[in-house]
Amino acid sequence: MKSIFKIALTASLICIVSFQSVAQSKYKCMLQMANYMGEGAYIVVSLINPKGEYEKTLYVMGDDKKWYKSLKEWNKFQTQKHEDVSAISGASVTGGDRSITTFEIDDSKINKGYKLRFESAVEDQKYHISDAEIPLTTEGLADKTEGKGYIRYVRLNKI
Repeated sequence: MKSIFKIALTASLICIVSFQSVAQSKYKCMLQMANYMGEGAYIVVSLINPKGEYEKTLYVMGDDKKWYKSLKEWNKFQTQKHEDVSAISGASVTGGDRSITTFEIDDSKINKGYKLRFESAVEDQKYHISDAEIPLTTEGLADKTEGKGYIRYVRLNKI
């Protein structure tokens, strides 16, 4: 009888540990575009690990898959990883416009050397592998981050 109790207790503990979810926080992302002439920008928000490698796609602004190849570095990662981005994609963003989206970030990545990369491309114009990068630190997530290309700035707020 004691052995059955021990087995049941052990099985229960294993189930509890395996079903614990990783703590994630939701962030509202406000992206202000620079004034530029041309088509809407395709922008991908990626989680970059401390080694500088793509780890996960958080959001894609632009839902026509034929233009994903213009986001060259992310597209290399995407074709290897085959993430389904249909649930995390929306409209492209044009010059001077503002976009507000939400995404989740795993709390265990904060203050561990990770960053968010905003990669951008516009048809027949320059491609920016790192239009904006936000260090995943307590300070980095609280600051306004200036863009270097089509993005004027990005601001995140925990919700």
